[in-house]
Amino acid sequence: MLNKLRDEAFENAEKHGFHENWDFARALMLTVGELSEAMEADRNGNWCSLAIMLMTPEAADYKNVKGTVEEELADAIIRLLDIAGFYDIDLDWHVKAKMAYNKTRPFKHGKKY
Repeated sequence: MLNKLRDEAFENAEKHGFHENWDFARALMLTVGELSEAMEADRNGNWCSLAIMLMTPEAADYKNVKGTVEEELADAIIRLLDIAGFYDIDLDWHVKAKMAYNKTRPFKHGKKY
């Protein structure tokens, strides 16, 4: 499923010119920017309402989603999917492998937090 979304995100980014002058570090920092926007949305109490989330994405009025935590997290995921698409990374395999490994790790992976 992730590889299908990866391909869709990559194709859309390619179509809209986001791969011109590609730079890996910039792509990562743009993802960090989306996460920062999610934090700001939370600080401002901007979460998507349950009424909106009960609608299909196509039926929802997007202005009620814009600037919410959920939208910014989605933006970060889409950017990560695009990066994976640019490098043809098999996300389905890597996520499953990492989750399997994490099950073997100690509480909080042996760290304070």
